[in-house]
Amino acid sequence: MAQKRVLIIEDSPETQQLLAELVLEPSGYRPIAALNGEDGLQIALDEPPDLIILDMQLPKMSGIAVLEALQQRDVDIPVIFTTIRESPELIVQAFRLGARDYVIKPFDPQEMQEAIQRAFATARVHEERDQLTQQLQRQLQELNAVYAIGRSVTSLLDLNRVLNRVVEAAVYMTDAEEGMLLLLDDESGELYLRAAKGIDEKAVRSLRVRVDDSTAGRALRTDRPVLLTGEQAKVSTGYLVKALLYLPLRAPERGGIGVLGVVNRETGRPFSERDIFLLSALADYAAIAIENARLFEAAEVERAKLEAVLQEAQGVIIVVDENDKVLLCNTAARAALNLAETDLLRHPIGEAIPYPSLREMFAQVRETEKATHSEVPLKDGRTFNAQITPIEGVGRVLVMQDITHLKELDRIKSEFVATVSHDLRTPLTTIQGYIELLPRVGPLNEQQQEFILRARESIETITELISDLLDIGRIEAGFDLEMTSCDLGQVIEEIVGEFRPRAEHKKQELHWQPSETLLLVQGNPNRLRQVMDNLLGNAIKYTQEGGRISVSASEDTGHIVVHVADNGLGIHHTQQPYIFDKFYRVESDETADIKGTGLGLAIVKAVIEKHNGRVWVESKPGIGSVFSFVLPSLEA
Repeated sequence: MAQKRVLIIEDSPETQQLLAELVLEPSGYRPIAALNGEDGLQIALDEPPDLIILDMQLPKMSGIAVLEALQQRDVDIPVIFTTIRESPELIVQAFRLGARDYVIKPFDPQEMQEAIQRAFATARVHEERDQLTQQLQRQLQELNAVYAIGRSVTSLLDLNRVLNRVVEAAVYMTDAEEGMLLLLDDESGELYLRAAKGIDEKAVRSLRVRVDDSTAGRALRTDRPVLLTGEQAKVSTGYLVKALLYLPLRAPERGGIGVLGVVNRETGRPFSERDIFLLSALADYAAIAIENARLFEAAEVERAKLEAVLQEAQGVIIVVDENDKVLLCNTAARAALNLAETDLLRHPIGEAIPYPSLREMFAQVRETEKATHSEVPLKDGRTFNAQITPIEGVGRVLVMQDITHLKELDRIKSEFVATVSHDLRTPLTTIQGYIELLPRVGPLNEQQQEFILRARESIETITELISDLLDIGRIEAGFDLEMTSCDLGQVIEEIVGEFRPRAEHKKQELHWQPSETLLLVQGNPNRLRQVMDNLLGNAIKYTQEGGRISVSASEDTGHIVVHVADNGLGIHHTQQPYIFDKFYRVESDETADIKGTGLGLAIVKAVIEKHNGRVWVESKPGIGSVFSFVLPSLEA
């Protein structure tokens, strides 16, 4: 069998070489090359090849011109054309001029080999075809054209471009004089002209027809094509039309959304079943494309609204993707972090934000995939409360609020409380002294002794409150917090020993299993004892007689984790966020008679945070509570 010859008409020598060496020669074809349309056409006429690979953009003579010249001379050579973009008009025109297939640049060798195989297969059919084969081939070309146009249309998301492209394709495929696309107005029940080709501009602006009283509406009502010719078309439309074809547009979930139509006013050529078939396929593509564009447009509107809200929000908001690259940084964030002149979008957060504390927070959330929050002091003296939250499928969101005035109020309040607490000690000492002297000045009856007892209890409560207030003030100010290397296990052992008699008095089981390894931390032993004193004291206080309390401590990946668990009263989830606040006490019928200052857990939180740790609670009413804290560990 003679070697098949393939003519490459391409103005790029590199592309010619790629086709020859990677596609044609390995498949046993003999390549012939031409660098412009005129030379390629001459070679095709002088020594007709078995196949032509034709670029659409050529010097001297375009690819379309080459196809027209071959058709005019009745030269039937299979042609595969290449183009850099999908254009429905170009694709339809090329197929009508006899092209068998097309490939979009850039292409890979496998894609071109498959196109060549299809072209030669089609050529063999052409050589043996009869009238039926010719008809099938024409339908195949039309389907290729419909597919190409549909692929082009459904890839668009701009609604105006979709509608105009659909109408142009409809006119081109049916060789009609006019084309139109009417969309349904759900509120008025009318079809209004949304896109047109070949129709007067005035008509485009004013044409509206009712669905229940129009030829176009009939196509939508019946969900079937409406095909009219001659006098029938004139009577139905009320104006001079020799042929028309309307097809309904139906979206998958919304139902009927409009009508696609083509019209012949001057020529008497009627539309055929073939036109119905082609436009039906196009209408299906069009309905999907219109719905996609509508949904995209709606999503873009909502996205723009959300972005506007975020941009204008007073709080600092920064959104990053899963790779920590900035997606959004609102105006407040740029102002607060002094980023007004910086282009942040798609930049790594580590480069965009000049605050190490924020960068560390992002790194922590990336590793743990859990929300975190912290106070961030800015260079201008303001303090912000920062919270970073991971959002699945998006990335992470930083939200910051200016709490400078709250910090100042807290400072003033702390100073006031410290001053008042200090000044109250002297009169309380005097009162306590006089109460102690009362029995010495004469005998007291039973009621007087009861009054003295109650006064002593009240003084003790006030003294405890003052001590706690002064304590938490010193802790927050950083006083009495000299840090040394200490064994946290030993601290816990001592506190458990001190509280065991109290637990036994309430017939409670106090369980503590010492760790087999040293639990070394950098901390203040006295303050850590205070933490365990408050946590264990609360566990005994809020656990019923006969209850169980368990203390555990262990090392976990560079941290010491301590748990104090009980099966006592528990805490309702609505109250849990506030239990570490100053003066907050859990309110319930069971706790009404339990005494306390409301500062114990606030002291725990302050001490743990000063030790670069974190404290939290897990609790359910009637089941019990687990108070936990974590501290960085030291190597032994």
